[in-house]
Amino acid sequence: MSKESQVIKQRRKKAQEMEEAGIELYPNAVPAPAPISSIVDEYGGLDAEALEGLDRQFRVAGRIMAMRKFGKVSFCHIQDESGSIQLYAARDTLGQDSYKVFKKYDIGDIIWAEGTLFRTRTNELTLMVREARLVTKSLQPLPEKYHGLTDKELRYRHRYIDLVMNREVRDTFRMRSRIVQLLRQYFSSEGFLEVETPMMQPIVGGATARPFVTHHNALDIDLFLRIAPELYLKRLLVGGFEKVFELNRNFRNEGISIQHNPEFTMLEFYEAYATYEDLMERTENLFAMIARDVRGTTAITYQGAEINLEPPWKRMTLEESLTAVGNIPANELKDRDALSQRLKDAGAPVTGDEPLGKYWTKLFDLLVEPNLVQPTFITHYPTDVSPLARRNAENPEVTDRFELFITGREIANAFSELNDPRDQARRFEEQVANRGDDDEIPPEVDWDYINALEVGMPPAAGEGIGVDRLVMLLTDSPSIRDVILFPQLRPEHIRRER
Repeated sequence: MSKESQVIKQRRKKAQEMEEAGIELYPNAVPAPAPISSIVDEYGGLDAEALEGLDRQFRVAGRIMAMRKFGKVSFCHIQDESGSIQLYAARDTLGQDSYKVFKKYDIGDIIWAEGTLFRTRTNELTLMVREARLVTKSLQPLPEKYHGLTDKELRYRHRYIDLVMNREVRDTFRMRSRIVQLLRQYFSSEGFLEVETPMMQPIVGGATARPFVTHHNALDIDLFLRIAPELYLKRLLVGGFEKVFELNRNFRNEGISIQHNPEFTMLEFYEAYATYEDLMERTENLFAMIARDVRGTTAITYQGAEINLEPPWKRMTLEESLTAVGNIPANELKDRDALSQRLKDAGAPVTGDEPLGKYWTKLFDLLVEPNLVQPTFITHYPTDVSPLARRNAENPEVTDRFELFITGREIANAFSELNDPRDQARRFEEQVANRGDDDEIPPEVDWDYINALEVGMPPAAGEGIGVDRLVMLLTDSPSIRDVILFPQLRPEHIRRER
């Protein structure tokens, strides 16, 4: 039996003995405690004499993170969501029976305590326990304090322990919550209506990705977990809502990496009578506002790189980026054979019959994207890789579209919306006809969406922002798993020993 299994067995035995002695292991009625931080903030600056003069009792509750037991006295540190404080328990203060129970507590147990504040010889603010009780008995040992939970796979798999042990992890998810709150506040204050659209859709659409498939028994139809809410949000523009947004969960049946999780969070918004250029300005201002709130500045550091989020940001067309950053001669950009050879040399799969725009975007992914460290808008994507975007008025081979890149990764995608139902139907039909074996392309035309466009959608622009990647940037997190509470992992079988 492993050392950990022995500890668990000992804890289970101790729990049984405590229960047999009449100690409730999981009581429900617990007097409401004060947040530890409120006590520390208000009284942490008082000296020993001032604390001694306080005529009040304080109630706290939290998890035991460290404990030192002596003969007649014991010290422990407890931690709640807001902070931590030291407790001092003495046999003479608690009484012999209560102190005997107190010494049975283990690291990881959640306890409640009431007492007075004082300072120890080392000047640490401490609660002298007058009464204590067990709130929750922990049957699993916490990782050792100084070794912690260092295995990243274990940290993601057992996030509850990761949160207990690592304050910086808790801070990351507090910041994530704040960022989401700011996104919601910004769009609401700008007159956007927050909406909810279906997560199970009869026809996959709104992006190019492999979907998850499920089956609805009562209707006897297959449904797809949404890869994007775009087509439903634009139906709302048809219906008369001119500014809408959704903080949504999307699902894509793709690989897992430091940038990708099968389930992820996007913010999508659509604005009637706006263009993709308006959204570039809105995005700059939005990101700068959030950075100032959560980081105090628009000059941040991400994995050692200095990033300046202060507007305005750099703008380049896709074609310009391929020559200026990707070092592809301009005369090669229309040469399919030359581009195909470049992709083959880079080890990228090429069939030879892809549209020219595919060559451009594949080469961009390989040669340009990793080098876009500072915020950069890449504009004018080819029409053949932008089936939902409006054609550029001066050059119909490209669209009024941008993607935003920061630290070498895509953060947002936006375009002026295609609202001509005839053009949209043609593009959908071409996409399906050329689909071949590519199961990331929708297998059928969404004719109901075409019908909606025929009713009439006003000119508009829309954007999707990767919330997880934005949080990664602002929390200096190297992996998307660091900013998703429960990232997708291969299942682990937990064997029980009793």
